[in-house]
Amino acid sequence: MVDIKTVEKTAYLARIELKEHEKEILSRQFLDILAFVEQLKEVNTEGVEPIAYHICTPLREDIPSECLSQEEATSNAPQGERGFFVVPRVVEV
Repeated sequence: MVDIKTVEKTAYLARIELKEHEKEILSRQFLDILAFVEQLKEVNTEGVEPIAYHICTPLREDIPSECLSQEEATSNAPQGERGFFVVPRVVEV
């Protein structure tokens, strides 16, 4: 079994709360995952080209142009105040 401390640390880093019985279950599941990774290491991949996916975004020329005024930039904002965007608070103090 994977050490319970490892499960607790992983849960802490993932910001999830686990009950005691869930820690036991995850401990066994981690072992299953590690065993599967070991099994994958045994697969013969000689002669198989690595696959890499990437999305190619076409780029435009970076041509300087006139900037929007502050009023134009905020004109379609759902909420604005004194020329600034007003957004919901996302940081708790």
